[in-house]
Amino acid sequence: MTPTLHGAPLSPFVRKVRFVLEHKQQPYESKMVVPYATPEEYKALNPLRRVPALTIGDDITLADSAVICHFLDDYFPEAPTLPDTPYLSARCKWLEKYADYELAPHTTFSIFFQNIVAPLSGKTPDHERIKAAINEKLPPHFDYLEGELKNAFFLGDKPCLADFAICSQLISMAHGGEYIDAERWPNLADWYTRMTAMPFIAAMIDQEKAAITKLQGQQ
Repeated sequence: MTPTLHGAPLSPFVRKVRFVLEHKQQPYESKMVVPYATPEEYKALNPLRRVPALTIGDDITLADSAVICHFLDDYFPEAPTLPDTPYLSARCKWLEKYADYELAPHTTFSIFFQNIVAPLSGKTPDHERIKAAINEKLPPHFDYLEGELKNAFFLGDKPCLADFAICSQLISMAHGGEYIDAERWPNLADWYTRMTAMPFIAAMIDQEKAAITKLQGQQ
């Protein structure tokens, strides 16, 4: 049965789930749910009214991007995104959590939100918050991730869920007009180039850029 992914494509957490589904070449349907404006009935899928949620038929309903991605790896075992050893699997989940909880406040909720979402909502961007994210908050995280990249990808020679989670947050930052300093973090910059050159990720970025341009044109 075909899964349905509920959420907005520009959400990095929805994007992460889409990466997993695309990596697995698993067909799915998308249903638009706008963050912060979820309909009342959405509470049946997620009582916190956050995106994403995933449904499969009438029997499977899940919320939270990490929970959904881990479920998808078990439910559709082809092309796994979690490593097959306990330690590497735990490391992968740690880096995924790091992306969701440590990067997101700055890449998505500061840079992307202030540079893209705030103007679309008729609000003035908080430039001090953006500056703090770029100059103070993110560099220690990028230092850490730079040191973790000892191979082509974070846990070996092929991408895993950690790569998808981190890449998703950095795409939000790029949509907001900020990029990794390749001189300061060359490993991370090279890795990001490899990730965003993957055909399904490149296509998704193009779609998202077009959506942002369309929204900006409707102001």
